[in-house]
Amino acid sequence: MDTVRVQAKEIKHPLLKPIDFDIRNGLSPDEAAVLAVIANPKLRASRDERQLAAAQLLQAGILPNPQFSYSLAPPTGGATQGTVNAFNFGLSWEITSIISRGAKIAASKADAASVDLDVAWQEWQAAQAAKLHVYHLGFFDQRLAVARLEEEGLKENLDRVRRATELGYLTRIDLAAADAALQKMHITVLTTEQQREEERLALNQSLGFPDEQSVPLEQQIEPPSSKSLPAAAQLIEGIEKRRLDLLALKHGYQGQEERLRAAILAQFPKINIGFSYAGDNTNVITTGFGITIDLPLFDRNQGAIAIESATRARLFDEYVSRLFEARGEVARILADINSLQRQAEAAENSIPILQNVVESYRMALLQGNADVLTYYNARADLITKRLELIDLKRQLADMHVALEIAAGRYLRP
Repeated sequence: MDTVRVQAKEIKHPLLKPIDFDIRNGLSPDEAAVLAVIANPKLRASRDERQLAAAQLLQAGILPNPQFSYSLAPPTGGATQGTVNAFNFGLSWEITSIISRGAKIAASKADAASVDLDVAWQEWQAAQAAKLHVYHLGFFDQRLAVARLEEEGLKENLDRVRRATELGYLTRIDLAAADAALQKMHITVLTTEQQREEERLALNQSLGFPDEQSVPLEQQIEPPSSKSLPAAAQLIEGIEKRRLDLLALKHGYQGQEERLRAAILAQFPKINIGFSYAGDNTNVITTGFGITIDLPLFDRNQGAIAIESATRARLFDEYVSRLFEARGEVARILADINSLQRQAEAAENSIPILQNVVESYRMALLQGNADVLTYYNARADLITKRLELIDLKRQLADMHVALEIAAGRYLRP
């Protein structure tokens, strides 16, 4: 953790900001996001792609080696009197490799930038996923607290109903209703415990922690406020300059543009120039110059040009499509947040009313003016509404994280 604290303060990322990492008071969603980027083992393999891109950039700038040739032809028969060994030294180099070198280097630089942005985009998604796991765990804890409290209340109520049934004040129907309400709530507790454990294991995996390790969470985790969110137009404006995946595609397109340029330049016939130093069997020494030119009768690099051109068109269409989807996604998520916020407010306002209804039915039941099934139905409605409010808050947190991913920026309250 000491190492994590240091790295959290020095983290360098286009979207994630350095934080003072301290989980002694529990892990917060923002701390989980930074911790996932630092410790997630899956991201290490993604970062290795940067080294591969750097190696490809190095390779793009390397020129082909010159070629050296040597031959020796000693006389072995015939009129060999007065003859000497013939020899030939040659040195040649393909000069046309210089023509496309600049385009290849530019393409590799753009590819390296694209890889950096793509890795940063994967880190951003891993960070947001860890944040979401913390939100989910916090809400599952709240859901468990409500369900367990109700289960304890129903247990006490069942004991009272059983004693009253034995004394003849209540019937076996009343006892069966109390027992059914308890069993239903017990199933809710077990289901929520299972969901919480699955979420805990998912959080540990995203943080690179062993499965058995228990991570303490910050108390009273609530969804970010949606009242201070920018309007859709503000989030959409300049989204192509913030979304890391769109920027990666843009650099990838630029790299493909350079590869197409290199393919076009490769239409120029290959030219080899060379120098030779030779001696024949009569000991006549010659020094010469040679040039070799490909004749582009059949292969004018038209196949490579067509491939690179089609790839460029595909990248452009993919960029336009993803940009269109990103803009629409921002608008859709904001609409969902507004709808969920209204539902959460309505659920929160209805809880005191349902509490009064339950209390009224309880008093009426004690006075013999209401039946037990109506009371338990009202009590079940109250618990259902409380659990529904917690689920709505969880969905609001989900939408807030989804909006940050779609907009390509942190939306701090």
